[in-house]
Amino acid sequence: MKHIIFDFDGTLADSTAVFASAWNTLAQKYKFKGIELKEIDTLKKLSISERSKLFDFPMYKLPMILPQFYKLYRQSLNDVHLFEGMKEVLIEIDKRGYKILIISSNSKENILEFLKMNGIHCVADVLCSNRIFGKDKVMKKFLKEANVDSSDVVYIGDEQRDIVACKKAGVPIIWVEWGYDAKEVVQNDEPEYSVTTPQEILEII
Repeated sequence: MKHIIFDFDGTLADSTAVFASAWNTLAQKYKFKGIELKEIDTLKKLSISERSKLFDFPMYKLPMILPQFYKLYRQSLNDVHLFEGMKEVLIEIDKRGYKILIISSNSKENILEFLKMNGIHCVADVLCSNRIFGKDKVMKKFLKEANVDSSDVVYIGDEQRDIVACKKAGVPIIWVEWGYDAKEVVQNDEPEYSVTTPQEILEII
């Protein structure tokens, strides 16, 4: 294994409050249902399609909403925080000689600014999909351009869509339980590994 690839929101970064705030701003503008923070634990147990129905938000509107969403997100970057222990995990992985990347559906501009703000200098590259269900294409493109086999890579993510993307790309995944999808949502997708703490990532690697 040569490359360790991280998801961003829900895996490295705790952005729950910022996500909710950005969503609620757009919900008010476009007349769909907002989020209350007390609902978050319940929402984690729902699939994306179930959340879409709950918020009266048709999925086909995502391409229109996402650029505005991540612009609002950028305005609140100071309220996004690394999950406890993740910076130490990144530093240790770098010390061990692995190349660290991020593949996310957030914007590259947001992620690079966040890394700078938090003094993280060990991430070699940030690759972004402009579609929330397009990570598998980004992974396949990376594997081809870097000329590495899927067995040389592991992806670390928190959502069901991360697991689905990894299976499409043939990349093993470490699922983290502190993110946006609860175990009930992902267990049938059978991630290769699952962890309850950041330190366990190092043990698996």
